[in-house]
Amino acid sequence: MPVIRTQDKIKTLSSGEILRVICTDPGVKADIPTWCRINGHMVLEIEEKHQEIHVTIEVGNE
Repeated sequence: MPVIRTQDKIKTLSSGEILRVICTDPGVKADIPTWCRINGHMVLEIEEKHQEIHVTIEVGNE
């Protein structure tokens, strides 16, 4: 579900904007970078804080 929510949010943003995704699903550490690579976005950082995973994404040109 985090990838679908990320996809929906990125559709509302412009190229170069930054999105931070916060979730608890450890699968996002692989799923979001793969989705970003396929769709032209860049993962700037993946950070684990307590029991959350924070993924920072720069929106690219889809």
